[in-house]
Amino acid sequence: METKNKTKFSLRPIIGITIISLLICGLFYPFLMTGIGQVFFPSQSNGEIAKLNGQAIGSDLIAQNFTLPIFFHSRNETLMQSASGVDPDITMQDATSQIPSVSNATGISIEELTKIVNENQEGTLWIFGSPYVNVLKLNTALIEKYPTVYIAITG
Repeated sequence: METKNKTKFSLRPIIGITIISLLICGLFYPFLMTGIGQVFFPSQSNGEIAKLNGQAIGSDLIAQNFTLPIFFHSRNETLMQSASGVDPDITMQDATSQIPSVSNATGISIEELTKIVNENQEGTLWIFGSPYVNVLKLNTALIEKYPTVYIAITG
């Protein structure tokens, strides 16, 4: 009988530590981090949702699948084998290479499209990395600047 009591007594602290750890690590800490994120970084915490005319159209953090020739595409066909498909950015070279086809499909001049691509260029820190363009932001800028061209899409 003594051995059973010793066994029950020695399991009690283990069960207590397990429950306390579960509450701290499984509930308290995640709620705390979510709250801090919502207060200090609400856009990033919610996935940097891109909006057009007040409606959510996608996330600036994940590539969107643009298939129509009137839009810039996330990846050039020649790069299809090496990319994951979720990167929302393309290189400046890739964006520049798509300008003639977007110009042909929309009637927007190559000069104007080049200007819009350059305006939407995002840089990297100092000398690290190459400049890039977020495709969703670029296409949203086109829709906002040329609503008559994209009226059928934005409705």
